[in-house]
Amino acid sequence: MRMSLIKLSSTIAVAVLGLQLAANAQSLPTRETPAAAATRKADTAAKERINAWTVGLAGGLIEGAPLRLAAEIARVANEEDKLHVLPIVTRGATENVNSLLYLRGVDAAIINTDALEEYKAQVPFIERRIVYVLSLFPSELHIFVRPEIRSLEDLKGKKVNFNTQGTAAAYSGPLIFSRLGLNVEKMFIPHQVALEQMKRGEISAVVFVTSKPVDAFLKGRWDPGFKFLAVEYDAKFEDYYLPSSIDTTDYPSLVPKGERVATIAVPTILAAYNWPQQSDRYRRVARLVDHLFSRLDRLQSPGFDPKWKEVNLRARVPSLERFRPAQEWLDRPQAGTAGLSQ
Repeated sequence: MRMSLIKLSSTIAVAVLGLQLAANAQSLPTRETPAAAATRKADTAAKERINAWTVGLAGGLIEGAPLRLAAEIARVANEEDKLHVLPIVTRGATENVNSLLYLRGVDAAIINTDALEEYKAQVPFIERRIVYVLSLFPSELHIFVRPEIRSLEDLKGKKVNFNTQGTAAAYSGPLIFSRLGLNVEKMFIPHQVALEQMKRGEISAVVFVTSKPVDAFLKGRWDPGFKFLAVEYDAKFEDYYLPSSIDTTDYPSLVPKGERVATIAVPTILAAYNWPQQSDRYRRVARLVDHLFSRLDRLQSPGFDPKWKEVNLRARVPSLERFRPAQEWLDRPQAGTAGLSQ
């Protein structure tokens, strides 16, 4: 019996030792062949190269103009081994600010200036954390109303549509109405649906915040009396907005010849996080500036969004400072009149 126990113990010891040796054998490094080593080094170099000058650019909704502009920026600014702009689909202008502040990999974003309003309470001095690269285009406020609405005051308590959530109108519209002191019954349905309901008298007004002209007004058929209401620019709009107007050249069938409807515009801008100077991310955005500014003429050529023809590199943006390398680029003697479309 005792001999049997000794044999059993020996057998168990040998088995355990064998398992340990097998485990150790699995953990021992295998000798790398020269070909495998060369492949690994090439992969590492490629990974470093493609990431070295990558710039994450938050665009917007997949069907919106900002994402299209972001894609065109990438199309023109990208250069192998020198710059790799990655346009990113998001849920709109407000989320783009959030991404710029907090999302890893996002260095720049296309935003509307008044999207900063939502962050003032949670992010004190947000204007110091975000800088602008350039003003892309103004998004004009269009308040389009039925014949019986004759003034802004007439809209109080009435149904007004601001398009679907995530759009510029759905954010900027209610904010502007609040500043105007207009308490209305807000609706957030697709504008195509709202315009049909408006024709039937179910909705009193629709609010668009987009660059003019808008196809729905330019090509639509409207009975006499449908019109745009004027919004005068004054001190309550100076922080984020610019003065603008709607006239006959924009909508010949809705604005009588020679007349002008005052309104305001929300600047849509290419913004960047205010990275510390000499940081890697700062250098990436600085390179984006150099590639984009020096190639703006390509974006203003046929085949790109017509809005690029309105871009003026020297246009200023309310409440924000310009990204320093962008200002330095404009201050160069050789910059001349580059990008001065107007």
